[in-house]
Amino acid sequence: MTERLAFRVRGMDCAEEIATLKRELAPLPGVRGLSFDLMNGRLVVEIEGAESSAADMQAAVRRAGMTAQPWEPIAGDDAPRDRDRFRHAAATIASGLGIVVGVGWHAAVSGWRAAVGAAPDVQAIPMPARIAYVAAALAGAWFVAPKAWAALRRLRPDMNLLMCVAVAGAIGLGEFLEAATVSFLFAISLALEAWSIGRARTAIATLMALSPTRARVLGADRTESTIPAEDVPVGTIVIVKPGEKFPLDGRITSGRTTVNQAPITGESVPVPKDVGGEVFAGTVNEDGLVHVETLKPFADSTLSRIVRMVGEAHGRRAPSEQWVERFARIYTPVVMAGAVVAAVLPPLLGGDWAHWFYQALVLLVIACPCALVISTPVSIVAGLVAAARQGILVKGGLYLEQPARLRAIAMDKTGTLTEGRPSCPSRWRGVARDERELLTIAAAIEARSTHPLARAIVEHAAEQGIRPAPASDYEALSGKGAHARLDGTDYWIGSHRYLEERGQETEPVHRELEELAASGASVVVIGKEAHVCGYIALADRLRPGAAAVLQDLRAAGIGRIVLLTGDNRGTADVVGAQAGVDEIHAELLPQDKVRVLEELAAKHGRIAMVGDGVNDAPALARADVGIAMGAMGTDAALETADIALMSDDLSRLPWLVRHSRRTLRVIRQNIAASVGVKAAFVVLSFTGHASLWGAIAADTGMSLLVVLNALRLVGAGPRMPSEVPR
Repeated sequence: MTERLAFRVRGMDCAEEIATLKRELAPLPGVRGLSFDLMNGRLVVEIEGAESSAADMQAAVRRAGMTAQPWEPIAGDDAPRDRDRFRHAAATIASGLGIVVGVGWHAAVSGWRAAVGAAPDVQAIPMPARIAYVAAALAGAWFVAPKAWAALRRLRPDMNLLMCVAVAGAIGLGEFLEAATVSFLFAISLALEAWSIGRARTAIATLMALSPTRARVLGADRTESTIPAEDVPVGTIVIVKPGEKFPLDGRITSGRTTVNQAPITGESVPVPKDVGGEVFAGTVNEDGLVHVETLKPFADSTLSRIVRMVGEAHGRRAPSEQWVERFARIYTPVVMAGAVVAAVLPPLLGGDWAHWFYQALVLLVIACPCALVISTPVSIVAGLVAAARQGILVKGGLYLEQPARLRAIAMDKTGTLTEGRPSCPSRWRGVARDERELLTIAAAIEARSTHPLARAIVEHAAEQGIRPAPASDYEALSGKGAHARLDGTDYWIGSHRYLEERGQETEPVHRELEELAASGASVVVIGKEAHVCGYIALADRLRPGAAAVLQDLRAAGIGRIVLLTGDNRGTADVVGAQAGVDEIHAELLPQDKVRVLEELAAKHGRIAMVGDGVNDAPALARADVGIAMGAMGTDAALETADIALMSDDLSRLPWLVRHSRRTLRVIRQNIAASVGVKAAFVVLSFTGHASLWGAIAADTGMSLLVVLNALRLVGAGPRMPSEVPR
């Protein structure tokens, strides 16, 4: 039997520490799986049998230089992190003050040139200044030393051990100021790393804070009560006043309002909502009191799923992150070997031992892959948060990078390129009645039906101010239509095929119905025993701006756009022509969509699939990137897809492609800069021109630069097409 143990790990702030934990925990008996949530400092261990206990896990974490406590998911539990941040800040400040005191004391005794000179006389450094420098070095390394000791005991050198060796070596050489400076700058580097992770944690916490924790519930006796949102059962009526947030996902049963959906969908314009309109937890009720029937429990609301998926997304490592981790594993031992060579070989050839030992220490300092290791994760997290702010839920770093490499996109028709619901256009034909009377008959019969075409007719009648008359003797004809009696007269309503079955079709009517079907419309015929009264054409309209979005995708570098649909060829051709797709495949079953996708992938390379229904789920899973329409999409499509467009806004697709490329560009900039600086200092070390403080300052500076460069993805992402000035 497999058991899952969850822990909150203090001190786990970067990929290097995750690698250390893996080395300690993976060999334990019974451990079958490890997962890490860097954002929340969470570790989950899967154990089979009772060979290892929670205490064994905690002991292994301690051996790695960190501490673990059983996970308690308490909302807003930031007290331990706040204490840790305070202690780290206090140690860093103490280290900086020690340097100031040491330099000041030394300068007061020997002058500024002697205090900060390149080659100070060790004997001339006053004892109080030496004590201040050593205290500064100890304060800066206070939280690093336990991890360094753990690495030394394991004989697995990491950046913590390298830094401590460099500081100890500098003190041994009498370079007290440099030792203190290295320790202080490294402490700042770790603070920057923790700050970057903290920014991501704050972004996720901000998402969690969007949803109110309590809901105003209307009881069966019409009394109101306020209870925790997580305790509200599905099907409960919740009252939401103007200016309040919706506590759960639901459907409006009473009232009319305008809803600001920006927190969930990214839409900048509030959306009108009437009876029957769906609302999301965390969105804002702008101007009307409404009653909402809850559709999902609190834990399964759209907002909760976004928070959960964004939190889990960081665990799905991107190719760039995996490459950096592999590179760092090779790079650090190689540079350590180089440091040994630099310390031993030149002196054996006649060089100065102290000088080359110092240069070896510089190599050890620059070997710390801190900036390199954090360059990619912080970029990925920033990219994920930026996408979530635009109403795009990306389920991991892997899927954030994939859109940049796409060569083709396949799209479903219904609910993706089109609105997903039929509507009555102005076109209609009447043989024996005028339009209003024909619509009155159709609405009276269809009021009893739940078919999408029936609902569209009833809604259109309501828009025209027509209230359906009561119909009697209603009978549904499966797959054909329905019968009913109105004002003592029997009427029927049905498809073109049903009209043919009844034998009431004429040649002119047949031609016109075929033309309507070829144009992409669905036709509903209304008649009675004596003759046909008329027919109404309905069509699933193309999404507004869909053609412009496809053009924008081509401008973003997508070479081929393909329509995949289970609908008939005539409708597919009409919609495809209106949207401007390059290729159309119609009358496809779910397995056919997968087959066509495989053929397209073989021909064009990496391909994405955009869909919304259960029948799209296999294709979404097969594509290199599966993109689901979040609001229209079924649960199966959302769970299968790698990315969800929460607002069903196709204009997010070109933004996503560009954002993915921008994220990759930032990652490459960070990696190139980090590796470039280290390479430069390796060369300077072997030529004898590098210094300890310069190396650590460069490494710390790069840590700051890669963090700031990555955070540009959050603060200044590309604008949506709707935001571009016209």
